[in-house]
Amino acid sequence: MHDINKIKENQDIFLKGWEKRGLKVNLSDILNIDEDLRSSITGLQELQTKRNDISKLIGKAKQEGDASKAEELSREVQGFKKTMQEFDERRILLSDKLKKQLSSLPNVPHEDVPVGSDESSNIQIKEFGKKTKASPNHYDIGEEMGLLDFNTAAKLSGSRFSILKKDLAFMERSLANFMIDQHVNQNGYEEVSVPYLVKDDAMFGTGQLPKFSDDQFKTEDGFWLIPTAEVPLTNLVSNSNLSEKDLPLRYVAYTQCFRKEAGAAGKDTKGLIRLHQFPKVELVSIVKPDSSIDELERLLTCAEGILQSLDLPYRVMMLSSGDMGFSAIKTYDLEVWLPGQNLYREISSCSLCSDFQSRRMNTRIKDKNNKKLYPHTLNGSGLAVGRTLVAILENYYEGDGIVSVPLALQPYMGGMKKIGLKTD
Repeated sequence: MHDINKIKENQDIFLKGWEKRGLKVNLSDILNIDEDLRSSITGLQELQTKRNDISKLIGKAKQEGDASKAEELSREVQGFKKTMQEFDERRILLSDKLKKQLSSLPNVPHEDVPVGSDESSNIQIKEFGKKTKASPNHYDIGEEMGLLDFNTAAKLSGSRFSILKKDLAFMERSLANFMIDQHVNQNGYEEVSVPYLVKDDAMFGTGQLPKFSDDQFKTEDGFWLIPTAEVPLTNLVSNSNLSEKDLPLRYVAYTQCFRKEAGAAGKDTKGLIRLHQFPKVELVSIVKPDSSIDELERLLTCAEGILQSLDLPYRVMMLSSGDMGFSAIKTYDLEVWLPGQNLYREISSCSLCSDFQSRRMNTRIKDKNNKKLYPHTLNGSGLAVGRTLVAILENYYEGDGIVSVPLALQPYMGGMKKIGLKTD
């Protein structure tokens, strides 16, 4: 969430930043709310000061035995109560209104970010590996192997769910273990097992609420199913005062994720690309403000390392201002090559959120000069496990229902070199 004081001091920067996202903000309305709020606070404080001053006079009058004066002053204090209550009620109302306005506004793009309304303005940064030749789509391969069952999943849960069996389920689990091990042992992340259900405050802290509530699953008890482990991982430090020496903090978690995909009607209705429930390995960093740009490059490199180890072709895209997520100021997407679709598809988004989330979470750090700052937060998939499985099925397909296992994954699968072999 934005600091109203920073907005007032840098109005052009904020307005131009939001315009880059295609958003026209009536800033005068927000500033008027803030001005009214400050007037209410000032009015309340002035009355409190008067009340305290008169209370002292009442005490003095009583000491001097002047009962009539004490009674007159008491009546005057009583008259303040209604006005003070009105000021306080207005303060609460305006404070909530200002918070609602500020929390609905996205982060301001970094100066490096290309300006554009959608993905067509994204910029390719680099490309890795050689695109493999065309293959069948992953869902045809999985069904040919007899290891991917969408019909039974639909019977159990409806559309956008899947069931993996035998070697394919084993490969999915092995992929998660491989990713976690690489991020912990080689990249220095701390593994964390987190809840799948969180409260409103956690979802607000990372920016899913209030704007994107329609995209989330909510229980009858008021808990939210996590759309990504970014939510609980980032909120590990909510309402905290960290020391500068504690940073950087780097967390990794493997979880199931849950999304309604409300805006995806008609898109990717078959297969594993866009499900209501999907497995993902998530990376989160909490760092000092002056190191966050470097940390974004590091995060990207860690995510890339998984694709490189699995020898999967991919490219890196810098997202345009209109294609970035709500909380981000700069985002790189990793897009893996899928020969079954003859195109690149997103497999990871690595985002820098500056102090946007830490302000919402009320998380601060104290620097060496005892000055309190807001840390910067970053997150990225390392990787989306289901989409990695899709990429392996399509890039390593040999024909006749057989898929070879990437060399780096073989130790995690008991030395298996192929899956889907038909045996009598």
